[in-house]
Amino acid sequence: MSGTILMPVLELLRSGLGISSTQAGTLLTLNGLTIAVVSPLTGWLVDRVGVRGPMFVGLLVYGLAGGAGLVTDDYTLLLASRVVFGIGTAMALSALTVAFLNGYRGRDRDRVMGWRTTAVSLGGVAWPLLGGALGGISWQAPFAVFLIGIPLGVAALFLVSTPETGAASGTGGSAVGATTLRAALAARPALLGVFALSSAYMVITYGLLVFLPPRLAELGVHDPVAVSVNVSLLTGTSALVGLFYARLRRAAGINALLRTTAALWTAAFLLLGLVDAVPALVAAAVLLGAGGGVWLTSLTVLMGVLAPAPVMGRVSSVSSTLVFVGQFLSPLLLGPLMAATSIATGHLVLAAGVGAMALVLLFVRFPTDTEERGEQGQSSPGQEAPASGSSPSSR
Repeated sequence: MSGTILMPVLELLRSGLGISSTQAGTLLTLNGLTIAVVSPLTGWLVDRVGVRGPMFVGLLVYGLAGGAGLVTDDYTLLLASRVVFGIGTAMALSALTVAFLNGYRGRDRDRVMGWRTTAVSLGGVAWPLLGGALGGISWQAPFAVFLIGIPLGVAALFLVSTPETGAASGTGGSAVGATTLRAALAARPALLGVFALSSAYMVITYGLLVFLPPRLAELGVHDPVAVSVNVSLLTGTSALVGLFYARLRRAAGINALLRTTAALWTAAFLLLGLVDAVPALVAAAVLLGAGGGVWLTSLTVLMGVLAPAPVMGRVSSVSSTLVFVGQFLSPLLLGPLMAATSIATGHLVLAAGVGAMALVLLFVRFPTDTEERGEQGQSSPGQEAPASGSSPSSR
């Protein structure tokens, strides 16, 4: 919700505040930079005190700061509110991720993380539609939706329990004795690859989302509702894939899923860069959504497999930091390029970058959790290798 609900009104927000497209994009993604900065602290806090308290406080701050756009039209104040909003989001996100990863194992984890992707993505369908509809009232009206964080925080205080942590939880395999982030990374350097691919995901996704409204405007589409429909196609496809993630994982394996996703994304950005037609944008949104439902779920599952439970909060916080660094940098890196050339050219550059990533993934293999599931000696249909302390290695 943090970004998608405002995307349909990005052009209205820009004109209403009298700011540039880059400034509007910064307002949309500044909370991501804040999350990147404070996540290490929130991850450490969750490892120390558990998930319930940070989740309650985080959701409360999320609601109050997120709704601040209702009562101010000053750009500087809006920037400040997005910083506070990011702090609340970081706390809630760290707590929620640890609750899932330490609370489930094996195929149950695959299934639950797929459902989580579906839930998040369904919100990504509903929130842009709601944001576009509320944008018909004013550019400020969509900020009201963030207030939902307040009752959710109260509910978390009473309903969320702290999952089992430490060696007993069984996460992290041979690295389970690690109690510091440095020790966890030394035991499982493959986590560094997970972090890098997580950051790349946000650069790729926001390469479409941030520049979708102006690209549609170039093609004569200015209606905020029409813009929100295109955004919802991406998130809706991701939601559908999340429902079947556990089956896809069993059928193909994580490594094959990551390679397939990179190929789909390359095709999507080639469409965006080479075809000047609305149907091409629709097709690209579907391809990016399908890949996103697999990509981030797979990386989160890998993080749960590789990271020891006592430092799961810190490991997940590093992932969050790099994810939101990618989100923040996407418009700053691509904006000047597209302004100097064209949006289509920027998408072709992304196609080249994602294509290169697809080639790299052909020659590396991430360790997985076959042994953790009690399936020693039996390969999954995707022929996944057991989790080990090695980094992704040449095949």
